[in-house]
Amino acid sequence: MRFVVLSGQSGAGLTSARMALEDLGYFSVDNIPPQLWGDLLKTVEARDIHKVVVVLDIRARDLLGDVETILSQLKPFIIYLEAKSDILLKRYNLSRRLHPLGMGNLLREIEEERLALAPLRDRADLVIDTSERTPRQLKEALEAALGEEEGFLLRIFSFGFKWGPPQDADLVLDVRSLPNPHYDPVLKSRPGTDPEVAAYVFADKKNEPFYRTLLATIGLSAEGARATGRAAYTVAIGCTGGQHRSVAVAERLAQELSGRFRVELEHRDLEKAMVA
Repeated sequence: MRFVVLSGQSGAGLTSARMALEDLGYFSVDNIPPQLWGDLLKTVEARDIHKVVVVLDIRARDLLGDVETILSQLKPFIIYLEAKSDILLKRYNLSRRLHPLGMGNLLREIEEERLALAPLRDRADLVIDTSERTPRQLKEALEAALGEEEGFLLRIFSFGFKWGPPQDADLVLDVRSLPNPHYDPVLKSRPGTDPEVAAYVFADKKNEPFYRTLLATIGLSAEGARATGRAAYTVAIGCTGGQHRSVAVAERLAQELSGRFRVELEHRDLEKAMVA
């Protein structure tokens, strides 16, 4: 079990940090009482969930009485976010949000919160000052601290246009110009994962520049998405039915791009195409 407690000052980036950890596969819970953490860990572990982050901020101040004892027992990795008071003032003024303490004096609320959370800060394994950090830089710091720099995911899936275009892809590419095994009596009933089907699709070397352009386009697009802090990027490869060409191309792309990205491959319509 990887158990993380995320705490810190309001306005210091707790929401961005929680979302970044969720992108890394953490199951997140917001301000559950510390007295229930043990039961939470047992419950999620029984359901094969092994990465949990609990957000604990000033809203739970009335529940912090024995938190130090609980921390000593469960030994989580504690991350604490903070920022300079003038930066927090600017962020609150821009967002026009009310501070959770709601005392009517923002600077006083910031200092009161800093004092109340000091015991958590003192126990933190990682303290991050977000005063000069962007959300992307915060995410990178969390990934590095947790040893999970591979957070970015490139999703590649094949589909058939006859079953409807994808609604959730960042990039849709059409490979219907490639040779179609559907017209070969021997290959018609086989999927694009079959080596002979793939060989048929890529047999004509005149199509290699087309494939290489697809590969370069996806690589550049995914690199750009990763550079902007995106957690994932989805590419859809389409042919007519989603059985032959798109499957073969998606398989080859996933293999060649796996050296640069963490790749997830799916064939959306393959089963439908095989029984149609």
